[in-house]
Amino acid sequence: DAMVAIDMPAGPSEQLCIADETSRADFVVSDLLSQAEHGYDSQVVAVVLPGFDLKAFESQLQKQMTALPRQQFAEVAISKSLVLRANDKDEALRFTNMYAPEHLCIPSEQSEAYVGGIINAGSVFLGPYTPESVGDYASGTNHSLPTYGYARMYGGVSVDTFVKLITMQRLTSEGIRNVGPHVEVLAAVEQLDAHRNAVSIRLASLDEKN
Repeated sequence: DAMVAIDMPAGPSEQLCIADETSRADFVVSDLLSQAEHGYDSQVVAVVLPGFDLKAFESQLQKQMTALPRQQFAEVAISKSLVLRANDKDEALRFTNMYAPEHLCIPSEQSEAYVGGIINAGSVFLGPYTPESVGDYASGTNHSLPTYGYARMYGGVSVDTFVKLITMQRLTSEGIRNVGPHVEVLAAVEQLDAHRNAVSIRLASLDEKN
């Protein structure tokens, strides 16, 4: 029997955070730890731009992590995570789109400047007052999201996931004359003669009428 498929390939929980000179180190750390505490196999990535306070970041990381009841999970996850330096916004976005994070946090006062360059991410959290945990519990976005780089190909689960679509097409005689020769060439390239013949036989019938 047909079943409703609502999931997608998923891996460990992950988050990427872009931090610039306007980003507060304590906010950035809190976002990263909110994912790192999920489990040993979580991964978090900080992509930092010039002007971000890395010393404050390191200090806050130790301070906040030692206060967590799930410190043992966060420590292991952090040990396998990354801090990357980007020269500018464009470089930060290039890496982000390659990584395609499940969660993308941009706790920057200039977060809107990044939006146009975001291509691959499961869910995006913009500005200093939009932590990822709000997406978990309150902001209304669906939280079944692609992980392990699948955000390059999938979006999160939404209403559209449950919609079954049927496509229909109807060509006129003029339509088959226009596209038919192109279909014949493509079918021949793929060595699918029956595909090509299904077009050729119709084109021939139209020629007979003339």
